[in-house]
Amino acid sequence: MPSTLPSILKQANIIDETQEAALYDLSMLSSCSVPEGATELNLCQAQDLVAVLAEVFGLPIVSIKDNDYVSLCQQLGLRDVITQYQALPISLRGNILTVAVSDPTLSQLESDFKFASGLQVELGLANHQDINAAIREIYGEGREQWSQQIKELTSHELANLVQVNESEIEHDEELMLDDSPVSRFIHQILLEAISKKASDIHFEPYEHQYRIRLRCDGILIEAHQPASQLSRRLSARLKILAKLDIAERRLPQDGRIKLKLSPHSATDIRVSTLPTMWGEKVVLRILDLNSARLNIEQLGYNDTQQALYLQALHKPQGMVLMTGPTGSGKTVSLYAGLKLLNTPERNISTAEDPIEIHLDGINQVQVNPKIGFGFSAALRTFLRQDPDVVMVGEIRDLDTAEIAVKAAQTGHLVLSTLHTNSALETITRLQNMGIESFNLVSSLSLIIAQRLARRLCSLCKRPDHLPKDLLRSLDISSSQRIYKANEVGCSKCNRGYSGRIGIYEVLVFSNELSSAVLQKASIQDLEVIAVSQGMMTLKQAGLEKLTLGLTSYQELQRVLYFE
Repeated sequence: MPSTLPSILKQANIIDETQEAALYDLSMLSSCSVPEGATELNLCQAQDLVAVLAEVFGLPIVSIKDNDYVSLCQQLGLRDVITQYQALPISLRGNILTVAVSDPTLSQLESDFKFASGLQVELGLANHQDINAAIREIYGEGREQWSQQIKELTSHELANLVQVNESEIEHDEELMLDDSPVSRFIHQILLEAISKKASDIHFEPYEHQYRIRLRCDGILIEAHQPASQLSRRLSARLKILAKLDIAERRLPQDGRIKLKLSPHSATDIRVSTLPTMWGEKVVLRILDLNSARLNIEQLGYNDTQQALYLQALHKPQGMVLMTGPTGSGKTVSLYAGLKLLNTPERNISTAEDPIEIHLDGINQVQVNPKIGFGFSAALRTFLRQDPDVVMVGEIRDLDTAEIAVKAAQTGHLVLSTLHTNSALETITRLQNMGIESFNLVSSLSLIIAQRLARRLCSLCKRPDHLPKDLLRSLDISSSQRIYKANEVGCSKCNRGYSGRIGIYEVLVFSNELSSAVLQKASIQDLEVIAVSQGMMTLKQAGLEKLTLGLTSYQELQRVLYFE
């Protein structure tokens, strides 16, 4: 569950309602905790916050420096749960583990530490700055430490590199060196992308220019324009890092880079090269391991939608489908569900293409259609391996759809994705594939259509004044406060936005809806039934985020397109 600390601070008269909203937004859209956000926004001092929480929760204040926490953490090996909650085990007495926390409202914290350690857990309060400093001491300084290893590159060094031909590039020994100008330039690009939380980096050659763009919060932003003469060097160095063949420039290649940020931290990057008219374009996908650690509560579902998703996940059988275009967050939603289901009592298998994020405790399978091992073949094999839950990366054909439906009908929980624009269109798509309507209604439990909209920066967003006619057409009161992005942005955001939030359409298969599907009702008729039963359409869900001040009308228009 997310932190309820902002509301507790408001009840204790430490902050007011406006500050509560700002603190909640900052903690949701950034990686900082609520205590960090409270001090960053100058709402209270760290030590004062500890004293208030000790009084409210009746917890003892503990001293980190008086305990051998380094040896204890190394002995326990709880790095993931420690960094996830920014909480620190500091002492072990018998079977009781004392964990220093700065936010005791995180309800899963105690149970997760108990599950991971196999010990009884007691909480103690400590300054979040002391906890974070101790965690950095144990697990490294992250990208700041890594950046200090890279000697700053001057523009003069880069400009002095002359153009090389294809035969020379294969024998350029400088490209093998980590401290060469091209190597340092690429490292600086990677560091910049990670600091801006970019998902992709595009290295693009053209006839008279070379362009480097970062995809931040789903939007490509131009970052650099080095001289076009660097094209071959940049692509060659990236291929060396990804262990690809630098002599092969006629065919696309795929590889991976493991970027070591510190002795205990690394980032995986997927590399794809593409021959173009003016050279090789290289795209780097930065794999966000934190997305696999997201809980369902952090994805943007409202209370009703979240309850319906959890209800479907707790059913012993049935099919849950995520739909939407590429990049709409379907896989992250599935991972959040799998994380909840991932217990020692369940056998979970997934078929993915590709496997981007590794999940401990789950059998993840990379499909390979080139050798005849596609989603349908993987799913057939899963069913011979005594599964409880299976996840199929995508239902692309009738064969996969039929096997998934049968699995859902025979006592298995099946999770998968399709590329459709709405939840109801998924029914039509499966029918057009050849799935009979009676099989659909007996197997489908839930369909979720989703989009990702950029989240407004809570620190610099501005009031927006939409025309009254537009507000009327959107069914929004003229007194409702609406916000827009500050295009200049601030130090905490990208042009007024920071992070993204999900917009969801959650369709539950009721008896009335199932009867309508069996009678071949149109999508329009099905939508009337679904809305009458409480389904919020994508448009309605987007407007809900707008009125909550989480996104802007301009962003909704980009993502959903209101006529």
